Amino acid sequence: MSIVEIKLPNRIKKLYADTNNLDIKLGEYIILEIDKTLNIGKVISFVEEKKISNDNDIIIFKIIRQATKEDIKANLDNIKEANNAFKKCESLIQKYELDMRLIDATYTLDKKQLIFQFTSDNRVDFRDLAKELASIYKTRIELRQIGVRDKAKCIGGIGICGKEICCSQYLNEMDTVSINMAKNQKLALNPNKINGVCGRLLCCLKYEDEQYCELKKGLPEVGDNVNTEFGNGTVTSVNICNRTYKVDVPSHGEVEIVL
Repeated sequence: MSIVEIKLPNRIKKLYADTNNLDIKLGEYIILEIDKTLNIGKVISFVEEKKISNDNDIIIFKIIRQATKEDIKANLDNIKEANNAFKKCESLIQKYELDMRLIDATYTLDKKQLIFQFTSDNRVDFRDLAKELASIYKTRIELRQIGVRDKAKCIGGIGICGKEICCSQYLNEMDTVSINMAKNQKLALNPNKINGVCGRLLCCLKYEDEQYCELKKGLPEVGDNVNTEFGNGTVTSVNICNRTYKVDVPSHGEVEIVL
């Protein structure tokens, strides 16, 4: 069995699929059946089966066929119609005075389902909205509430590093990021510096946290009183990467200690 990773426009998480013995190429568009609807997706990587075989939460779909020119054209037409549905849904949100911010609208390839994604700080009772949308578009309606990090992953953007944000580029699962990770790296706790475009802590704080935690072992904190070969003093600064720290010793001034 050959496994590929698929990106669908209306899914936050990437999907995995069996190539079904088809000659699938990287970057190619393929057709999947999901929840009894046909969906068009893009192959973004090939995956070693052993890397996902032990994860019971992963569902492996089966590729029905490679996308044809007709499929591509139908998808483009669906995008145009979904854009119109997006505008209509926004007007209905105002009509029903709902506390929700619409992010996008997408049709499945066969138009059996119309999916709207939105954000909100609260739970939203959108039953009347869904009924009216279903009566207008004569198809199954799904209103999907997503978080602000999922919103960033969905619409994309440029991070403070100048590159495309990690979540929309390659992150499949977004791990929990805590303020302690920024503290471990001795970063200034300035929201403008440690928050991403989503307003939450940068995902990349997670990347080196394990290494910083390991390097910190044996190092004192700034302000600690320590004993050195030059006498007792107060730690004034710590360099985690070099595993050094400076101590203000009354009889010698500031001295550097190397571990």
